[in-house]
Amino acid sequence: MPFVATDSAAGIRLLELLQTRAYEKRQVVLSSGKESDFYIDCRRVVLTAEGHFLVGNVLSQAIWSITPSAVAVGGLSLGADPLASATATISHIAATKAVTDDSTRAIDAFYVRKEPKGHGTGQFLEGAAHLPKGAEVVIVEDVITTGRSCMLAVERAVEYGLKPIHIFALVDRCEGGREIIERELPLTALFQRGDFL
Repeated sequence: MPFVATDSAAGIRLLELLQTRAYEKRQVVLSSGKESDFYIDCRRVVLTAEGHFLVGNVLSQAIWSITPSAVAVGGLSLGADPLASATATISHIAATKAVTDDSTRAIDAFYVRKEPKGHGTGQFLEGAAHLPKGAEVVIVEDVITTGRSCMLAVERAVEYGLKPIHIFALVDRCEGGREIIERELPLTALFQRGDFL
């Protein structure tokens, strides 16, 4: 059975916040260079205390349900950082409360830099040093447009020695990114264009 974010109270509330605080009907040029008549800035929600809690809950449930073998979650900075952080935090809290439930477990977070760190180790990934080579991970993204950010995060994770197995997005704008991503990995978007227009 497919994962449906709005099957939970947390998912319903998260969508409500995204619709009222993150969505704007206006002309905008996206980071991809494409023009659009609407804009979704998920940071307006996921960086609030309530939004951080909700996105952590919903993404944890999605990851446990769809990719039970995943041990960590990460994506390209800056959009993916709060998603990974919230998921790790909420998954740890849930795992410590559900001692007898093997399906509820902590999921670590890592961040993928756009450029390597200019000093020290010069790594693209932060927070992944403890993960063994070949560890199964998921990539997260706030908004999918072209899919390029996700695929760059996948590439960096593979170069590091991790094994990305799935991509989770908060919102899919339904503008071609899904098709590009799904040539490489399965994608689950919690919400999509039709939830806003």
